[in-house]
Amino acid sequence: MKAVVYKEPYNVAVEDVDDPRIEDPTDAVIRITTSAICGSDLHMYEGRTGATSGMVFGHENMGIVEEVGPGVASIRKGDRVVLPFNVACGFCKNCMAGNTGFCLTVNPGFAGGAYGYVSMGPYRGGQSEYLRVPFADFNCLQLPPGNEHEDDFAMLADIFPTGYHATELAQVSPGETVSVFGAGPVGLMAAYSAMLRGASRVFVVDKVPNRLQLAERIGATPVDFSKADPAEQIREQTDGEGTDKGIDAVGYQATAREGEEQPALVLNTLINSVRPTGILGVVGLYVTEDPGGPSESAKKGELLFAMGKLFEKGQRMGTGQANVKTYNRQLRDMIIAGRAKPSFVVSQRVPLQRAPEAYERFDKREEGWTKVLLKPRQGD
Repeated sequence: MKAVVYKEPYNVAVEDVDDPRIEDPTDAVIRITTSAICGSDLHMYEGRTGATSGMVFGHENMGIVEEVGPGVASIRKGDRVVLPFNVACGFCKNCMAGNTGFCLTVNPGFAGGAYGYVSMGPYRGGQSEYLRVPFADFNCLQLPPGNEHEDDFAMLADIFPTGYHATELAQVSPGETVSVFGAGPVGLMAAYSAMLRGASRVFVVDKVPNRLQLAERIGATPVDFSKADPAEQIREQTDGEGTDKGIDAVGYQATAREGEEQPALVLNTLINSVRPTGILGVVGLYVTEDPGGPSESAKKGELLFAMGKLFEKGQRMGTGQANVKTYNRQLRDMIIAGRAKPSFVVSQRVPLQRAPEAYERFDKREEGWTKVLLKPRQGD
């Protein structure tokens, strides 16, 4: 089958790889209809992780069940499904507690597994024609048959639940004000989720014009950090207080107005943007190893974080990747009911063969390249 294969920094190729097969009784094999490129894929694409040549990328996947193992009880051939980016067993201590992003079974020695991502286990990614899904009964979320809401449902694999998870970590409540740093797909989903939860005002910080325009289109207040300190801009619009809650949807590759990379910049600016006793939700990616870090400490994931200011303001912070299974069923039902339409972020639907070009243009943050969906076959 064809798949997107990592070669070296800034170089992916569409190549032939072995077809997936049933390896365990609880496996299923899915024919991919949509797989998205995620902003976190770009960290690997740019050589900013320990990704090795030959990896198949892709953790935002949906499709049609082609085959199931003899131990699969609830999933059938022909079912339309979307897969959490988390690979999880469903029965370990963390999964039983709803913390499926930190499964203790699927990736020995590490809490959590994922498709096509460095250090997240042996699971091939779904930017391909087919995908093996372990523990299929637990990991497959069934969807209505047909192709309605295809783009919306594709967002359930990662960015919609991750954006919603950010609002859970920050404990966003009705009537509150929220700062969201980063207007990429996850940041936009976080802003959208905050409004679904009843936030009175949501500020979205970025510098890319079309992303800020998307934020404004969904009712958020855009803040262009290239024009002035974003914390000052937010405080000026909140009577000098700052927002009730804050969300980091950027992570460790944050850059200052001058273009200099500062890995802790968003965390520290967020502390200054949120009022005393406010809560921060951090879903932007931070890593333990960054070969391209701007300092020796940053290369080890050790950042100059303003802990003193956080303590002084009595703020709290929640971190970590989303437990997609906690949210995806309810978010699916909101889509079906017409209460949510997360596909507003989708900007391109690209044939799988054009994935190298799509990666290059998405990585450059070209105008209009906000969220890219890869399509292995025409008509899907």
